[in-house]
Amino acid sequence: MNVFEVLERKGTLVLLGFLAALLGFVVLHLIRIPLVLLAAILAGVMARLNTSLQRLATEPARGPVNQFFPPNFPVTRKEPAHA
Repeated sequence: MNVFEVLERKGTLVLLGFLAALLGFVVLHLIRIPLVLLAAILAGVMARLNTSLQRLATEPARGPVNQFFPPNFPVTRKEPAHA
């Protein structure tokens, strides 16, 4: 069935409705493409950030963690006085 047969059998309004639906479908898909690309870019950036944060959180310290006391300074704890 071609366009002219649809126009003859169904009428102009049905043909225009079909064309409007088709145009809406194409426009929505064209709008969707940049959003999908943006989502893919964001996923890649988040994965790289996750990797770098994981590496920074799990690597051992390069120097002393506490700069206020020497490395071999004995730490004594005072027990709280019980009432």
